[in-house]
Amino acid sequence: MPAPSVALGLLLGYLADEAWGDPQRGHPVALYGRAADALAQRMWQDEKAAGARFVAVAVGGPTLATLVLERRARGSFGPLGRVAVTAAATWVALGGRSLANEAQVMHDLLDADTDDLSAARVRLGHLCSRDASDLDRDDLARAAVESVAENTSDAVTGPLLWGAVAGPAGIVAYRCANTLDAMVGYRTGRYAQFGWAAARLDDLLNVPPARLTAALTVVAAPLVGGHPHAAWRAWWRD
Repeated sequence: MPAPSVALGLLLGYLADEAWGDPQRGHPVALYGRAADALAQRMWQDEKAAGARFVAVAVGGPTLATLVLERRARGSFGPLGRVAVTAAATWVALGGRSLANEAQVMHDLLDADTDDLSAARVRLGHLCSRDASDLDRDDLARAAVESVAENTSDAVTGPLLWGAVAGPAGIVAYRCANTLDAMVGYRTGRYAQFGWAAARLDDLLNVPPARLTAALTVVAAPLVGGHPHAAWRAWWRD
């Protein structure tokens, strides 16, 4: 169980995301992504060792900075300092509100009364990077559901779980690793070797939240007219 100050911070950060969604300007994750991209260009070599060094700096640096910030906040303000740092890290890392909004937009575009496939194909790019030019209505719906499922683990369950396990530093480490995987974690081209460490770290950190997300989906299935057994079979099959 997380410490009470961490639990309260996680709750406040979650409520902030539900109320306001992602920061509209100067999102810390976007700023981090630009800084990490510049670092990757400087450190790139076509080898796994270079990629591992990059990950150590790009994940370890922000994580260490968060640990220092948390310690100083606790020293100055006691448990409230830890609550504040945890809440801020949670809000920055979560993306549940934005994800739900995108899912609703796709639902509306694919609704039987409107069925705007051309707009839905364009909008799918907000959720994933697959080519949607030849997808029909069912394929678009399937792609949206798959993307929402994956991003629920990445942008909701993962930050909350690692925050409960390791506090704000866990949240930051997870979000950094997840961001690096999206940037360089490809098996082909320039990042086939360099991106290996980022991809493997992201895989490792996502094992617990992915399984937890699937289990929660099974439990919550009746809330949306589904059946736990059918959800379990889909999880086992896939």
